[in-house]
Amino acid sequence: MNCLLARNTNLGWFSACAGLVLGLFLGARAEAETCLTANDMDQATRSALTTSGQRYYDLLARGDSATLRQGAIPAVAADFSGIEATVKENQPAFMGAKAAPRPPFLLDAQGGAPIPHAEFFCGVFGSRGQTADSAVFYLNNLPPGKYGIVIFDVPSSKGAHTVSFILQQQGDDWKLGGLYLKSSQVAGHDLNWFVTRAHELKARGQVHNAWFYYLEARNLISPLDFMSTQATDKLYDESQSAQPIDVPSEAKAVDLAATGSTYKLISIFPEAVGNDLDLIVKYQAANIANTGQTYQTNLAVIKALVTKYPEVRDAFAAVVARAVDPAGRDYGTLLAMKDIK
Repeated sequence: MNCLLARNTNLGWFSACAGLVLGLFLGARAEAETCLTANDMDQATRSALTTSGQRYYDLLARGDSATLRQGAIPAVAADFSGIEATVKENQPAFMGAKAAPRPPFLLDAQGGAPIPHAEFFCGVFGSRGQTADSAVFYLNNLPPGKYGIVIFDVPSSKGAHTVSFILQQQGDDWKLGGLYLKSSQVAGHDLNWFVTRAHELKARGQVHNAWFYYLEARNLISPLDFMSTQATDKLYDESQSAQPIDVPSEAKAVDLAATGSTYKLISIFPEAVGNDLDLIVKYQAANIANTGQTYQTNLAVIKALVTKYPEVRDAFAAVVARAVDPAGRDYGTLLAMKDIK
């Protein structure tokens, strides 16, 4: 069992150690994986999932991590530090906030061993794919069992959030298997703002800025990164058509010339820091042990990136370069846009 690293856009990053390893994966649907929407499941199951989720949310809002731990599956309870820190950090924002539950989902993973790439199709699908009430969940290395996904919309003191619980059935009880918090805003702006801005930037010929804003919109559109809906699929298709050919993707790195050297860019994406939106660039580095030298290289990469994409000056407050070594360790440097000459 591993830890889930989930992004809480408004309140930072938190690590929730869960008994599941969740991730994105597109593959063939397995017959051992079935899903029921709230309309498909019986009343008793639907009520049990919603009631359990509400109980865990109330514990989160009260900051009662001890009782929350008692309700967790063994793998989560054994290493609860991540969730405990998350509860402590975010409890003031949710104290007294009333959570509105969305219709739950019930996932049934059959078999005798963990499923490497589980894919659950929930609800009715049409000739063009998903419908208004459908959803798809992609989970990696999922142990056999029955799982509930309960999502709450919460108007917290720090703005609207979603709080999502992954529950696993053990006997007659639904135990906590995962916790995700997500803000509905990034740098003070919501999903619709980022989509509208992406359209405007694209129309003005700022195709790189448009792509980066699309990425932030995709981050905001779903409460769970491993869940897709009709809305997420539509935005994904729209954004993919806008992706410039000279930015890195999961499938390929992109060369960037800087101070007589060429660097392999791994990824470029936006990230909020308070009410500022920064641009993060990651690149391959053979070694980052010499931090002084890496710092200078980071500065060179930042300046070369802004030279290559001058439009980013108008869309971001700063650029952060992160040198990533073969072991996955990185060393980052931030430079405010006004200081990039």
